[in-house]
Amino acid sequence: MTAPGTLYVVATPIGNLEDITLRALRTLKEVALVACEDTRRTRTLLSHFGIAVPVTSYFEHNKRVKGAVLLRALGDGKSVALVTDAGTPGISDPGFLLVKEARAAGVPVVPIPGPSAVIAALSAAGVPADRFVFEGFLPIKPGRRLNRLRALRELETTLVFYESPHRILATLAAVGEVFGEAPLVVARELTKQFEEIVEGTAASLAERFAKGTARGEFTVVIPHTKSAGAPTASHGSRDEERT
Repeated sequence: MTAPGTLYVVATPIGNLEDITLRALRTLKEVALVACEDTRRTRTLLSHFGIAVPVTSYFEHNKRVKGAVLLRALGDGKSVALVTDAGTPGISDPGFLLVKEARAAGVPVVPIPGPSAVIAALSAAGVPADRFVFEGFLPIKPGRRLNRLRALRELETTLVFYESPHRILATLAAVGEVFGEAPLVVARELTKQFEEIVEGTAASLAERFAKGTARGEFTVVIPHTKSAGAPTASHGSRDEERT
C-alpha cells in the first residue's frame, strides 16, 4: 500500500517577495503539485524564484471537485503545497477545507509558516495583542455589519478584520457609529511600495481615505477601550504566576 503524500500549507508573501522563507522556497521546489487560488499569480511567484512545478487551481467555487482530485493525488503518494494568493492559507480562504479533509483521510499536514496581514498589522499597531479576535471580513449588508460590530464591542479584547478598498469608507462609518471616538489603527498595502499604517478615530480616518487613498487591501485594528494603553504583564510576573 502506497504511503500518502504530505500536504504542505505554505505561507507566501503578502506583497514584498523578500518575505518568503527559505523553507517555503525549498518546499515549493520539492512538491509534485502546487494548489492555489489564482494560477496566474502563483505562476508569477514561482517564476520569480525559478521554480518549475505544476500548479492547479483550488478556490471557493471549485473546492469540492478539486479537493477530491488533490486528495487522490495525496493518496497516491504525491506531496502537494497549498498556497493562497497572499499570506497564510486557511485564513479567510477555503484552504481550511482541504486541510480538514486531508487530516480526516490520514494525510500528514505540515504548516510552513510565514507572512500574515493580521500579525503584521498587530505587530505595528502598538496595541495590546496578548488576546485578540480576528473577524475576517465583516458582513457586506449594512444592517448585518452594524449588528456584528455591536456584538464585537462587547468582547474585552482587541479586534482585527480585513476590508476591501470599495467598502472601507462604509465600514469606517459603521465603526464610528458603534465605537464612537475610540482610536483605531488601519494598515493599508502592508509590505508593498505604498504601505501605510495610520491611527485615528473612524471619522478622521474615513476623511483621510476619502481623499483618494482608499486603495489596496486594508487591515483594521480596534483595541478594546478597557485595555488600550494598559501595560501587559512582565515576564517576571508571569514567572511568579507559574510558581
